[in-house]
Amino acid sequence: MRKKVTVVGAGNVGANVALRIADQELADVVLVDVVEGVPQGKGLDILESGPVQGYDVQITGANDYAPTANSDIVVITAGFPRKPGMTRDDLLIANYEIVKAATEQAVKYSPNCILILVTNPLDAMCWTAQKISGFPKHRVFGMAGVLDTARYRTFIAQELNVSVESITAMVLGGHGDTMVPLVRLTNVSGIPLTELLPQDKIDALVQRTRDGGAEIVKYLKTGSAYYAPSAATVEMVASILKDKKKVLPCACLLEGEYGANGLYVGVPAKLGAGGVEKIYEIALTADEKAMLAKSTAAVQELVDVLEKKMAS
Repeated sequence: MRKKVTVVGAGNVGANVALRIADQELADVVLVDVVEGVPQGKGLDILESGPVQGYDVQITGANDYAPTANSDIVVITAGFPRKPGMTRDDLLIANYEIVKAATEQAVKYSPNCILILVTNPLDAMCWTAQKISGFPKHRVFGMAGVLDTARYRTFIAQELNVSVESITAMVLGGHGDTMVPLVRLTNVSGIPLTELLPQDKIDALVQRTRDGGAEIVKYLKTGSAYYAPSAATVEMVASILKDKKKVLPCACLLEGEYGANGLYVGVPAKLGAGGVEKIYEIALTADEKAMLAKSTAAVQELVDVLEKKMAS
């Protein structure tokens, strides 16, 4: 029997997640959105690409969650996108309500699913979904680090004029302006980045990575990135459905690791059939610890706001 993935939100990110899953024949897809006709139309359009692209999967569009029953994975992309001048934090309350409703419906029909969050502000939305679902932490996590690391690798490859495939890197921390690209562990086929570029160039690449989402928002003006975010999400989906056990940076619930407790923070995690099967705790330098603590504090601020809202 084929696997089943539900994608909540049929906007640019969600539709591209559905398309990439179909293209790789990973699973049947149910595309859910509140706007009548949009998931049905986009779902049918992706389905009709099958004869040309050579994939055989079912794509169903729906405005309710009944067709999502017994999904293996539910990817939540629904939410308001960032507009120019808007921080991820501005999205907090608006997207909290959307993610809360989506989580409630998803877990009602698929109580054994794995939840992958993509909606911003990412770390706080993961926290919301875990609280609402009551799922164990290995079944609720978020896509951010894969995207941030892909951007970092892209910029390094451009700077050095080498293949992106030769670059090994890891970006930790919250998905926002305080993310922590680990320069010390960044290499090009084993050659440390610090031996290939001067510090000022490295600093500029790190800053561009932190501003990666905002840079695209500035160009698009009416929305945010979707090709790279969907690719990053589907790399996680594939690692789970194929039990590949890839080690990828994901927003995971920490319980003491990296000095954080009860918060979702981007860390290296092994993704397999069970979801997050292991969190890797890297020995960090004092500077790296300080940067990660700053990033974690930024996540804590958002969670504090949500805790007050849930208590009211």
